[in-house]
Order: sequence, then structure tokens, then C-alpha cells
Amino acid sequence: MKLVRYRDSEENEAYARQTRDGLLLKIDGDIFGDFQVTNRPVEPVQTLAPIKPRAILAVGLNYMGHAREMGSALPKYPMIFMKLPGIVQNPGGPILLPRGLRSDKVDYEGELAVVIGKTCKNVSRDEALDHVLGFTCANDVSARDWQKEWGGGQFCRGKSFDTFCPLGPALVTTDSLPDPHNLVIRSLVNGEIRQESATSDLIFDIPALIEFLSGSTTLEPGTLILTGTPSGVGAGRKPPVFLQAGDEVSIEIEGIGKLTNPVEEEKV
Repeated sequence: MKLVRYRDSEENEAYARQTRDGLLLKIDGDIFGDFQVTNRPVEPVQTLAPIKPRAILAVGLNYMGHAREMGSALPKYPMIFMKLPGIVQNPGGPILLPRGLRSDKVDYEGELAVVIGKTCKNVSRDEALDHVLGFTCANDVSARDWQKEWGGGQFCRGKSFDTFCPLGPALVTTDSLPDPHNLVIRSLVNGEIRQESATSDLIFDIPALIEFLSGSTTLEPGTLILTGTPSGVGAGRKPPVFLQAGDEVSIEIEGIGKLTNPVEEEKV
């Protein structure tokens, strides 16, 4: 099923199930525990990011095509970095180009995001998908200057500016997306396709990532895993092309939907 997190006219945040005809039906309970889909329709004032993640674990260099465009050797183990949970942006909310701590090399990265639904630790790849609640679209927005030039060898500064993790528009549960490894994924800037690939191009598939990330480490429900981006990022173009105020970025993933965000300058 497709789960939508929303805000109503009284500023309450809740979940609804989106039916095939677009109707939203109120959900009672905890989506990470017991919940029930009611027959009560709702009319959201705002669609929110599908979750407020407990943690954001991201994977770099995890598509064959992206490794080739960056001229990088294939990694032996998944390359992991973290993004701050508070930087999540809603569908339709602006991606803000940093101006307090300025970046002029802000890039898009369309990604399939995995939401952990059950606590897991030392999980085998055969059992990994049993711990997944569902999937959503993500944009791993990156300030390449702070990531590559001024970050001291660490990615977290360039990856964790406010609004640098748009999510949505819905969370699709595993029963409605049984094979996440054969999905078309696209990123568009101002309607132009910049990235187009499939999740079959992943170097480390989702069970391998969960097995690796849960090794001697507890992953709590609500943990978000960004699985990597395909080729076609702005930094990989010749010459590089970065986001500008007035742009609009969309991430499309087959079976999930389309996540769209405008680009604006941060007001300081």
C-alpha cells in the first residue's frame, strides 16, 4: 500500500492510505507497530515527508554507471556516510542553496530510499527484507565544494545542510513493491532528464546493505537508508552543471511516484 504522511487544517500530523483512485483514507495507530486503515477520507492541507527518520545512513558509489562516470574503482565494501535527520524536506518544499556557509556547487542525486520497519542487528541477507517497512524517493542533495574540497575528507558537512534530503511523495510498503531491484529511476531538472537508470545497476543490493549496516549495529525502526545514485549527476557532466535558484528538481521511481522540489537561495 501507499502511505502518505500529511498535515490537516488543525496542524495535526497523521498518516493515510492512498487508494488507486487517489483517495486518502485515515490510518489509526503506529505504522511501525499496529495500525488500521479506516474508511474515513481525509483532505490534507500539506503532504509531508513520509517519515521523520531516526537516522539517515547513505551509500556512496553504489551504481556501476556512477562509478564509471566518476572514474572510481568499485568498492570492496559499501561506502557509508550519514546525513543529519533534521535536514529532511517535504515534497514541494524548497531545496535551499546555502548562503550562510556558502556553496556554489549544489548537486542533485536521485535515490531509492529504504525505511527500516523492525529493529534489526546482525541480520543475514536472507532475512534482511523482512525488516523493511517500505520504500520512497529521495534526493541526496550535495554541496560538492564542501563534500570534496573543504570537508576535511568527510562527506557529512557537504551532505547535511538544511533541506538537503527531500523525501516522498509516499511510502510504498514491501507488499506493494516486492522486487525493489528492477525499478526505473530518473532525475529531472526543469523537465530535462539528467539521470535515468534502474536499480538493477546497484553494486550492493538492498539485502547486502542491510546485512552490512546491521553488523554489530542496531538499526531502529524509522532508520532511513539511501541506496546510492545512478550516473548523470551534475558533477559528472562536462563541464559540471550545478543547481541554480529557480530550478525545479524531480525524482521519479517506478512504482513509488514523483518527488518534486523547487530550488531557492537561503535567506540570511
